[in-house]
Amino acid sequence: MSDPVARLHALWGEIADLSHVSSLLSWDQETHMPRRGGAARAQLMATLAGVRHAKLVAPELGETVERCAERAEPGSALAAEVREARRILHRVTRLSERLARAKAEAAAQGHEAWAAARAARDFALFRPALERLVALAREEAGLLSRPGDAPYDVLLDEYEPGARAADVARWLGDLRRELAPLVAAAAHSARRPAARAASGSFPRAAQLAFARDVAERFGFDFERGRLDEAPHPFCSGFGPDDVRLTWRCDEHDFRPALFGILHEAGHGLYEQGLPAAWQRTPLGDAVSLGVHESQSRLWENMVGRSASFWRWALPRFQETCPGARALTHETLLPLLHSCEPSLIRVEADQGTYDLHVCVRFELERALFAGELEVAELPTAWDEAYAATLGLRAGDANAGVLQDIHWSMGAFGYFPTYTLGNLIAAQLFAAARRELGDLDLLFERGEFRPLLEWLREHVHRHGSFYSATELVERASGKPLSSADYLAQRRADAAEYYGV
Repeated sequence: MSDPVARLHALWGEIADLSHVSSLLSWDQETHMPRRGGAARAQLMATLAGVRHAKLVAPELGETVERCAERAEPGSALAAEVREARRILHRVTRLSERLARAKAEAAAQGHEAWAAARAARDFALFRPALERLVALAREEAGLLSRPGDAPYDVLLDEYEPGARAADVARWLGDLRRELAPLVAAAAHSARRPAARAASGSFPRAAQLAFARDVAERFGFDFERGRLDEAPHPFCSGFGPDDVRLTWRCDEHDFRPALFGILHEAGHGLYEQGLPAAWQRTPLGDAVSLGVHESQSRLWENMVGRSASFWRWALPRFQETCPGARALTHETLLPLLHSCEPSLIRVEADQGTYDLHVCVRFELERALFAGELEVAELPTAWDEAYAATLGLRAGDANAGVLQDIHWSMGAFGYFPTYTLGNLIAAQLFAAARRELGDLDLLFERGEFRPLLEWLREHVHRHGSFYSATELVERASGKPLSSADYLAQRRADAAEYYGV
């Protein structure tokens, strides 16, 4: 093929296809795979990782990228493709096929070990698998580190390209300093949300029907997506026309299912809005996990927890789910804006969520700085929670085993959740400035204008811009914590009087 651009797209398309197949197998492992299929699945994942790695390190691909670089005009899509391809190849070409296979196999086995450990509530069952995953990640960090890099910088860059651990530490430090006093003041406030308002009988089918209806109203297209149950909610996209969401249900509390589905639908809306013309190219994916998380946080929290949304949604919820008929705006809204220390990150409220991320970031950073070993994690976890949130887990499932990420070898992932919060707040503030009275739209069940704004300013750009550039172009200013902290202070004032 004499045209290097066409050749790049042909080669990269095969690599993208392999990535999607691997993701599809991971989705199946979480949703439909037989219980005893783990060993065979690990081998499949390892084989795919090896084939993908071989294609990425093939000399022809690197040569084709450099031929394209010679043609690329500054600021063009081709220049952005070259930038993204070089970034990915920098990581991959420094890793052996053996390491790529070992990581994929260890992640599949790690998931099975984590699930078994959770079933038994025993960290010891997960420890050997986690030690292998950490060892492989340390090996990877050593191979990819440049002068001046901390090991954690390398791991973080996998999920948030260009981010540095020192910057994340500064942002999280600012949040800890601001949020900790708010949490303490809320704890001493005479105003307390009525937790019983969320308790009752909420049948699975009714919860699912309402949540699916809201996700569709937000704009998620179930002709191009589906929803299945899984132990840990997530979203997987294999292109804009095949986006999978998962959820879990508590029939005595509607919040985990509803807000879990709205969260994953936010991810799904981003996946469905990625540019079709750039699929199977270096620009076809989301730019970073922080930006991806911003989309789920925006729809879950800034829309789904707003008073204006519930003025539209509450009558529909009560009609679909009779167990919700006792709910009122006066009891519901304080509950959706609570600021109560808790043990489980995925069920934490907005007021305390980032403190959960602080704990994980600090533990991960210590783990890869050689200051902490895997065997010490349960104790370190409990001590960190006692110091940060004043709580200790009753067992490993509420503590060190609660998250799936380490079982997949996803070290450096957790900070993207807080980056998502900051980005979401800044984007939402910008959308409000441009679109006007969003509350009036939400009260009428009109969410399309917000989705179209996100399509225009975020989704359609794929990886054309860096995350830093994308946020600044969309919001008109560099990323900061200002808009997010303003929301947290406003909630504390309205619902706790502090």
